[in-house]
Amino acid sequence: MPEFSGTGGGSGFFKAPSRSAVHPGRPTALELRPHPLRETQVGRFIRTIACTETQLWAGQESGVRFWNIADAYEPGLGIGDRARRGDEDAAPFYESVNTPPTMCLMVDMGCKLVWSGHKDGKVRSWKMDRQIKDDVSFKESLSFQAYHRRSVLSMVTSSYGDIWTGSENGVIKVWSWESVEKSLALSPEERHMAALLVEQSCIDLKSQATVNGVCSISSSDVKYLLSDNVKSKIWAAGSLSFSLWDARTRELLKVYNVDGQIENRIDAPSEKNQSLDEEGSVKVGSKSRKEKQGGSFLQRSRNALIGAADAVRRVATKGTNAFGAEDAKKTEALLLAHDGMIWTGCSNGVLVQWDHNGTRLRDFHHHHCAVLCFCTYGPRIWVGYVSGMVQVIDLEGNLIAGWIAHNGPVIKIVVGSGSVFSLATHGGIRGWYISSPGPLDNILRPELAKREHMYNTLETIKLMVGTWNVGQGKPCQEALISWVGSQASDVDILVVGLQEVEMGAGFLAMSAAKETIGVEGSSNGQWWQDAIGKAMGEGSAFERVGSRQLAGLLIAIWVRKSLRTHVGDLDVAAVACGLGRTFGNKGGVGLRLRVYDRTMCFVNCHLAAHLEAVNRRNADFDHIYKNITFGRSINNASASVSSTAQMLRPTNVMTINPDEGKPDLAEADMVIFCGDFNYRLFGITYDEARDFVSQRSFDWLRERDQLRAEMKAGKVFQGLREAIIRFPPTYKFERGKPGLGGYDSGEKKRIPAWCDRILYRDNRSSPTSECSLACPVVASVWQYEACMDVIESDHKPVRCKFKVQIAHVDRSIRRQEFGKIFMSNETIRSIREEFRCVPDTSLSTDKIILQNQETRSLSITNTSSKEDAIFQILCEGLSAIKDGEEPEYRNRGFFGFPRWLEVTPAIGIIKPGNTAEISIHHDNTHASEDDGGQQYWHGEDTRDKLVILSVVIRGSKSTETRSHQCHIRHCYSPKEQHIAHEPSTKGHSSKKHQSSHHRSSAKHNDKFDNHHRSRHER
Repeated sequence: MPEFSGTGGGSGFFKAPSRSAVHPGRPTALELRPHPLRETQVGRFIRTIACTETQLWAGQESGVRFWNIADAYEPGLGIGDRARRGDEDAAPFYESVNTPPTMCLMVDMGCKLVWSGHKDGKVRSWKMDRQIKDDVSFKESLSFQAYHRRSVLSMVTSSYGDIWTGSENGVIKVWSWESVEKSLALSPEERHMAALLVEQSCIDLKSQATVNGVCSISSSDVKYLLSDNVKSKIWAAGSLSFSLWDARTRELLKVYNVDGQIENRIDAPSEKNQSLDEEGSVKVGSKSRKEKQGGSFLQRSRNALIGAADAVRRVATKGTNAFGAEDAKKTEALLLAHDGMIWTGCSNGVLVQWDHNGTRLRDFHHHHCAVLCFCTYGPRIWVGYVSGMVQVIDLEGNLIAGWIAHNGPVIKIVVGSGSVFSLATHGGIRGWYISSPGPLDNILRPELAKREHMYNTLETIKLMVGTWNVGQGKPCQEALISWVGSQASDVDILVVGLQEVEMGAGFLAMSAAKETIGVEGSSNGQWWQDAIGKAMGEGSAFERVGSRQLAGLLIAIWVRKSLRTHVGDLDVAAVACGLGRTFGNKGGVGLRLRVYDRTMCFVNCHLAAHLEAVNRRNADFDHIYKNITFGRSINNASASVSSTAQMLRPTNVMTINPDEGKPDLAEADMVIFCGDFNYRLFGITYDEARDFVSQRSFDWLRERDQLRAEMKAGKVFQGLREAIIRFPPTYKFERGKPGLGGYDSGEKKRIPAWCDRILYRDNRSSPTSECSLACPVVASVWQYEACMDVIESDHKPVRCKFKVQIAHVDRSIRRQEFGKIFMSNETIRSIREEFRCVPDTSLSTDKIILQNQETRSLSITNTSSKEDAIFQILCEGLSAIKDGEEPEYRNRGFFGFPRWLEVTPAIGIIKPGNTAEISIHHDNTHASEDDGGQQYWHGEDTRDKLVILSVVIRGSKSTETRSHQCHIRHCYSPKEQHIAHEPSTKGHSSKKHQSSHHRSSAKHNDKFDNHHRSRHER
């Protein structure tokens, strides 16, 4: 049908969003798991991820899963036994047996295990790099009960291999590596005994920090734990405070708040928040009894409405601002950078740099949204925000780059196998090259765009939108069949907008109050949805997807069952334009959903009434367009979401939208407005209008249409289109009178008008644009008419049918093409080869011998002239020496150090030509206080011990590593055991002492050298 377009749609908020085959504003990403529809993820939302060099693990609400990174470019599995809805386009993966929701993950490369903390209070371990059959769910290895009636919110391993866990109410527990190692050595048949062995070794740090009923640490939930491997400390973070612990002795070192101020004691746990009813109960009248009796009925009604509006504002203000100052400071992320600095991210977007002693050094603010996660690789720090943005900063806090990585909050970022993987709250996972943004992206982007024809898919759907001001009435079933039921057979999606479902001062006041406290809908609204559903065959051919009601406004949507697998992510919204922008007698309600991965928004409006109120109507539209903000439906089960995602969803529109306050509607691929817009005919009398209608002279009447005139002037509905009207004005009629003779003939004789309209906007920048990935939604109207035979209201219902072409990406095919380009392009190969280079480094020695309480120095020199060298020192094996036997080396968990050995710093960055001095110190003064250590080393105290330190080196962007080995030998000396605390034995030994020590150990040293001669620099 021919159309009329509003002026002003080519710029600003009203411009159609830009689209392309490959996003031009961000690095090209590997879509390991494309954004799944929310409805497919109920009970299976992914909460967190962790990465090894060969696998990416994910913790979900029903267990864990993993991807082999070698399979990252493989096609999706399709819907079948292994891939349910939502995972059909994901790279091949493997899932565990069902477990309670996973809250956190931790990788143990020393034991080749992935540890998971769960909502049921259990810690579970899973073997990595295992061979699994496609149709078999893998099972856990060791598991133990860390908490009863509490969740495991956070986990970390210390420099010594101990597992630290955090839970609700500030509870921190430590599980010694010695007991975990014993449990792992037991057979599967002894699993129960293994769990008991670990559980009995538990050390409750909160109990230790409580004296005379006063606890030194905060009672807030321990959501984040961090191991400072530079200084062998553990950071535990609540929302507004930190506690700092010695990783070796497990002693509390310091408690301080988010401002860096030391706290000597924390108050007792706060009482439960008082209920909203104390200050938030809505009282429709606040006048005295005497005052209420005076005044007219209209005045009393007005006073009641204003009183309700004030009450609503007070409740809203209490809910949003009462704790704003504290909420803005909350810690949301914690990170150890390679230079030894600690970084925290706050809910107000501030990044804070700390030293290892918990001293707040510097603040940085690069984005206005909340920080949710960190990761680091070499001299770069990656930051994920609630807006979906990812930023890259250097170790000095300078912003390098930033882009919108996901269309939802980024809740986790991890590094592995040369990639950075980001997880969005909706469950989508993308992989970015570690050097991004950079030259590699500049090659990938155009190459992938050239192959658009290989992964572009076109679909065509038909949708119908209906609008009706029902005037608080309820029609007969025949009227609904005439309006929508008779037309539903050839459409895929039906959207219905109703106005004046119910009205009245009391109802409006209560509706406003319910909006504030999160209650929506009414019995009348439910009746209408049921009646329309019955008229169109709900249940057999169609499924009701969702709805939203605001006072008398109601919008609902039905989708044909055959299309349902491609439609979802329903969000709803409402904007009041009535008295004080509080009441819903005027305003808009909206629905937003994804159809074939494209966003469509439907908004039902009821704008200001009366012939002369043109400017108010324009202002109402502007207010709705700029302020409508979509969120998840409270009453819609299909739109439910994980508790984690709900917690992370911000309440402020400015914190959601990454485009600096750009309206939600401006980002949609298609927007349809329907409703009683109330625009009238101007410059014409009642009798003239009746005559033109009777003669069907609609062309002349359209020239008197206020809406068309305002759209032409660019004052309202900028850039939206409407099919040419070829039906009589739909307002105002006398109820029960059929035909055109039913127009208002009463005392007021309101001039007939096209109040009820349906307008739309798609992706086209010009009428001739064709459907493609650059213009993914192209719509056309093929029916626009009013149902003049329906007589139950003073308005006639209107319907509009659209034919919509949608271009979308086959994510599975595009991932394959991405892999082909990445692996075969010669220029990319050359760049990747450069990133494999590791700076040349050297160690001052490959053997160190220690006696009790002795300290030695190990020097690492970066002999490269260009690139920084990043080092990490791990314990690759340890053994006790037995006479006549070869050493039997074993790894501690997480490559942790033995408890008697201190290596400081264990990580760091070395500038070209510089040297890092590493302190290697023996200290057994706390061995008797260490439950795990006492049990493990008690019988070996008189034997010499051997440790293999691995010094792992990488460059600032290296995807490869190189390692050196240094062999540490501790020689037991009975004499020195008695003078271990004397100052003269600390520090570097004299040359004479060293010489004597070497001579006395010559026999063992020969074996030491022979055994390790083959373990050379790699």
